[in-house]
Amino acid sequence: MPATVAGYMPGFGNDFETEALPGALPVGQNSPQRCAYGLYAEQLSGSPFTAPRGANERSWLYRMRPSVRHTGRFEQIELPFWKTAPAPDEHNLAIGQLRWSPVPIPNAKLSFVAGVRTMTTAGDVNTQTGMSAGLYFVTQSMVDDYFYNADGELLVVPQQGKLLFFTEFGRIEISPGELCVIPRGVKFKVELGEGPARGYLCENYGAKFTLPNRGPIGANCLANPRDFKTPVAAFEDKEAPCRLTVKWCGKFYICGIDHSPLDVIAWHGNYAPYKYDLRTFAPVGAILFDHPDPSIFSVMTAPSGEEGSANIDLVIFPERWLVAEHSFRPPWYHMNVMSEFMGLIYGQYDAKPEGFLPGGVSLHNCMLPHGPDATAFEQASNGELRPVKLTNTLAFMFETRFAQHVTNYAATLETLQENYADCWSGLAKRFDGRP
Repeated sequence: MPATVAGYMPGFGNDFETEALPGALPVGQNSPQRCAYGLYAEQLSGSPFTAPRGANERSWLYRMRPSVRHTGRFEQIELPFWKTAPAPDEHNLAIGQLRWSPVPIPNAKLSFVAGVRTMTTAGDVNTQTGMSAGLYFVTQSMVDDYFYNADGELLVVPQQGKLLFFTEFGRIEISPGELCVIPRGVKFKVELGEGPARGYLCENYGAKFTLPNRGPIGANCLANPRDFKTPVAAFEDKEAPCRLTVKWCGKFYICGIDHSPLDVIAWHGNYAPYKYDLRTFAPVGAILFDHPDPSIFSVMTAPSGEEGSANIDLVIFPERWLVAEHSFRPPWYHMNVMSEFMGLIYGQYDAKPEGFLPGGVSLHNCMLPHGPDATAFEQASNGELRPVKLTNTLAFMFETRFAQHVTNYAATLETLQENYADCWSGLAKRFDGRP
């Protein structure tokens, strides 16, 4: 059974400090001549040293061994289902709107790392732009195996089952309806909480996720900083043969070590993993007429350098009231310069009441039209416009400025719905020449 989680510190992007043993944190300086408990001081930087103060990200770790002792002679290994951009197209799947039914959890021994199944890649990891998106399957815990990703931060969105991330910074437990973010370079292992697990994974090669500007919305609502939780310090003092796997520029390397690398007794800084409960998102919306842009449902954004055009936006569609008068309430039909990878955590998505199931995926790439299916259109066009609450529903979208290329794994899945586009076939011509 996994260890229990000791606690969290609230706030997004805060400068935290925490210690698992009293007096482990130095007072008044970062790198004393001799650290308490015989620890080593080590800085983990998530940004260049000369980044502006508001964008400078680093944490100081006080650990049993420095990270140079957590690596050995690496050997390259293959994890064939975890793909990285730019990835060559290995299939002949034509462009189009795509949707997949839920993929069953494989009947195999899969750790979190071995269970990643990339479905799309975008951008170029070598220039630190773009992302990948896909699924993960977990059927066994990582016991003596550890991992860190040098290519980007990981956004984990559970759909089934509970996971416990034991990181250098502490423990994070997540279940469906929550997410966690593991920054680039942070070592961790993943333990199963109960039964097999399935969910969605986004790998962000670019600037790290931050909270979007609220603009006219003002100081409150959407994702509030206080609802993000960062773990308190926890460590693993284990002397045993272990293995560390590293993802670097799309390749995987493993080395043997004789101890656990999760040996941080105390830390302080603003570069750390965190979790967020998507059900604490405070949505805003139309209270008189029309359907606002879906950007009002943005939880986090990873900037691209071009203002307003994100490397990745994380958007959710949670429980909410629909009250707009004389309006078509579902999302409207549109074509978009952004590319949208969408998943359903639980419930039913109002624009796709048929065929889009929890655990499923849809992909609407750059400038490919999409919108409500024929059933949703008829219901929204002819239904009584009384206040309606959408309940027991949670969908999300990884949206990027880059085209998302489908991997061979996704293109050849048996759950690919070849007739997905038929969901719009019932949208007949309605024009009759009369106003």
